[in-house]
Amino acid sequence: MSAHCEPMVTALLSALLVAASCAAAEGPSEDRVDFSIRLDVAKQELSPEHCWFHPRVAAVPGEGRDGKPAVIMTLQKHLQVSDYYSGLWTMRTDDLGKTWTGPTEIPELGWVREPSGIVVAVADVTPGWHAPSKRLLAIGCSVRYSPQGRQLADAKRPSQTAYAVHDPETGTWSRWQTLEMPPDEKFDFARCACCQWLVEPDGALLLPIYFGKSASEPSSVTVVRCRFDGERLTYLEHGTELELDVVRGLCEPSLVWFGARYYLTIRNDVKGYVTVSDDGLRFSPIEPWTFDDGAELGSYNTQQHWLAHREGLFLTYTRRGANNDHIFRHRAPLFIARVDPERLRVLRETEKVLIPERGAQMGNFGAAPIDEHESWVTVAEYISKGQPHPRGANGSVFAARVIWSKPNKLVHGE
Repeated sequence: MSAHCEPMVTALLSALLVAASCAAAEGPSEDRVDFSIRLDVAKQELSPEHCWFHPRVAAVPGEGRDGKPAVIMTLQKHLQVSDYYSGLWTMRTDDLGKTWTGPTEIPELGWVREPSGIVVAVADVTPGWHAPSKRLLAIGCSVRYSPQGRQLADAKRPSQTAYAVHDPETGTWSRWQTLEMPPDEKFDFARCACCQWLVEPDGALLLPIYFGKSASEPSSVTVVRCRFDGERLTYLEHGTELELDVVRGLCEPSLVWFGARYYLTIRNDVKGYVTVSDDGLRFSPIEPWTFDDGAELGSYNTQQHWLAHREGLFLTYTRRGANNDHIFRHRAPLFIARVDPERLRVLRETEKVLIPERGAQMGNFGAAPIDEHESWVTVAEYISKGQPHPRGANGSVFAARVIWSKPNKLVHGE
């Protein structure tokens, strides 16, 4: 073999090995799960005072019509000041999104007003079903607001993980409670906010949080293991403390279980990160999200979330490079793509648009399993001052139904 051919042969062999590795990780193409997307509008409203924000859903098995799950959506009003939110409201569908009731305000989960005029609220809520107790948990973070809507740090531990409990049988909600963290000052700012969390086979919860001494220093990420007795969450332990001293650090982590491992995706101001664990507590060093061709994913300063099927792991995200430079932080359109679970890469050729860009940002969204046939991604178009956008955004609250080509019998703990 001539010397000038050797580099080409080496490169070809390398490419073949990479392709073989990808194929092995993904399995035969005919065995891969596929999906269709049905885009529903759960609510549409234009108001000069607010827009609906942070819609996220959880399924209550068997509580809908004809044995279907009831789907509960939690959402809040964005009050036209940055990160300024109302108390919690809910919507409900008993027929997989054909019809919805609400939004309904939950008095127990509204603002608490102090004599000084300061408001204590809970924001960034993600609901989830706790099967062992047959309770729905809504988990977010406490926030203190000035009368003008500015977030305050005027008290000890001003922002902590907050939760409320819903009993579907009686229809009642508890008031907001606080997850008590260890007394170390590094947990003075400790939030499970905009985060996907998990219920373990033994009923324990794994809550990904971000934390620090205050909101003014770069935050770190960890996963907290908690006990839930049907009424109260209790801290048991926490895992690896993941750090990144870049701008505001790491925040808004989301956790999923797939293929007997735990995957964590994490927000950072500059780029998104991913890591993996065998036990849900001890994680490997974080890596930036990239496509399988090595290019950066381009998702930054916003959340990414997971969808898991027994035969595939998927990421939902926003990113640069989609003719969307006119969108704040490129937070539209919303994408879904398959993830290589071994290489922790997004497979570019599998990328699809979940929810199209219509001139409004859609960065604060949720992703959740509904039943063995579908999973949902929910988001609201951010519209200020109640004016529709010329590109079509009109304050819609979307439910993008990901309908699987094969039943999803993913069972945590198999």
